[in-house]
Amino acid sequence: MPNAYPSTVTVGVGALTIEEVVAVARYGATVEISAEALDEVASTRDRVEELAQDPTPVYGISTGFGALARRHIPEEMRAQLQLSLVRSHAAGTGPEVEEEVIRALMLLRLSTLCTGRTGVRPVVVETYAKALNAGIVPVVREYGSLGCSGDLAPLAHCALALLGEGEVRVGGELKDAGEALAAAGIEPLELREKEGLALINGTDGMLGQLCLAITDLRAAAKTADIATAMTVEGLLGTLVVFADDLQQLRPHPGQADSAANIRQVADGSEILAAALEEFKKNQVQDAYSVRCAPQVAGGFRDTLAHTAQVAERELAAAVDNPVVAKDGRVVSNGNFHGAPVAYALDFLSIVTADLASISERRTDRFLDPARNRGLNAFLADDPGVDSGHMIAQYAQAGIVSELKRLATPASADSIPSSAMQEDHVSMGWSAARKLRKAVDGLQRVLAVEILTAARAIDMREGTPAGGTGAVIAALRETVPGPGTDRYLSPEIEETVRLVKSGALIDAVEAATGMLRG
Repeated sequence: MPNAYPSTVTVGVGALTIEEVVAVARYGATVEISAEALDEVASTRDRVEELAQDPTPVYGISTGFGALARRHIPEEMRAQLQLSLVRSHAAGTGPEVEEEVIRALMLLRLSTLCTGRTGVRPVVVETYAKALNAGIVPVVREYGSLGCSGDLAPLAHCALALLGEGEVRVGGELKDAGEALAAAGIEPLELREKEGLALINGTDGMLGQLCLAITDLRAAAKTADIATAMTVEGLLGTLVVFADDLQQLRPHPGQADSAANIRQVADGSEILAAALEEFKKNQVQDAYSVRCAPQVAGGFRDTLAHTAQVAERELAAAVDNPVVAKDGRVVSNGNFHGAPVAYALDFLSIVTADLASISERRTDRFLDPARNRGLNAFLADDPGVDSGHMIAQYAQAGIVSELKRLATPASADSIPSSAMQEDHVSMGWSAARKLRKAVDGLQRVLAVEILTAARAIDMREGTPAGGTGAVIAALRETVPGPGTDRYLSPEIEETVRLVKSGALIDAVEAATGMLRG
């Protein structure tokens, strides 16, 4: 587990951090429940038990759900009500969702349960934590959430597993949920009033994916600056436009951070120093994709900062319907509506597409002898015999085209459901799913730019900058330098691996100091 992440995460009454979510979801950190949370959960449950005996119907406790909320359920049928709710709502379909997404979803549902505002018994909280720590990952399917009444189907699949029903994975192996619980020494839950509803009513799936995306995109922002610096050097461009005083004329914080990183990575380049006079005389200025990189990467950063604020607010939320208010009222509400999270996810899909788009444009400049300032066409060893990186750019273009389609907001859509009781939904889960694909696409596009820029720099005379040289050195440990055409796909995939792992950022920071976030 990376040092930035804790090995144990304590879930209490208050909010988790984005880093804690990632620690549990991606790196398998152990989950503990605070004594304060268990006390609060137990206290609130006492209030639910009182209301369960009240002859006046209370939504979620003694009534049906959604469009069926007008039916009063007698006490002897309430356990069946909760069980039926979970079974019927576990109606997902499509491919399996990634395990880190499911673990994030489970942790965030546990966090809401621990606020004490949902009315479940302490045993529900404890069982959820045990399942996480045992590595039991319920099978959740791609489709089933409209992002309103929370991520119903995904959460219901997780709840079903805690009852000992449905399918789970343990260590990647598909197992019956009951058998997996038994093997881990976990007693299956038997639900009581309010508990089935509390287990499935939240924005946890979309929020978990937002936390994971923010983490990956923060790294991508640094990677984009590294790629830009390499392109400036490889194309014999200029660093003049990245001067700090020029960025302060337009004081967006992300722009200043991006420009500072580009300067830092390319600082001390003998290649650029040797080309400076010729640039001043004949080139004058770089193309937009190079010159305006901080403006685009800066807008990306600032959008990312906004979405992190949204995520932090949602992490502090107790999302359920109804909730048990601090004064003991059990109140129906609309906090399960995923709109705030859905918008943030869609914003990120837009800026992710644009950051990939500008990266592809920079890469393309290397391949055209009319624009690459003295390099072979397509960076080929022998143009005509060799094709160089011609089709690597095709792969980039294909990804960028898809990212532009994925940038269409899911949150602008709404399909009514539940007999028009749920007549406006967020589609936040859909926004999250397409963002995950977009993040992967961006990482691949940046990897191709880095691979191409490294090849171009190696084809130049002179010593590269400390930062760019560190990237090339790290890359050359597993990816060979320029030469005749060879099987290119594995080299692209290896560069993608280095990008996703953060190894190239580590190499730069070891050589030049920490980059701005």
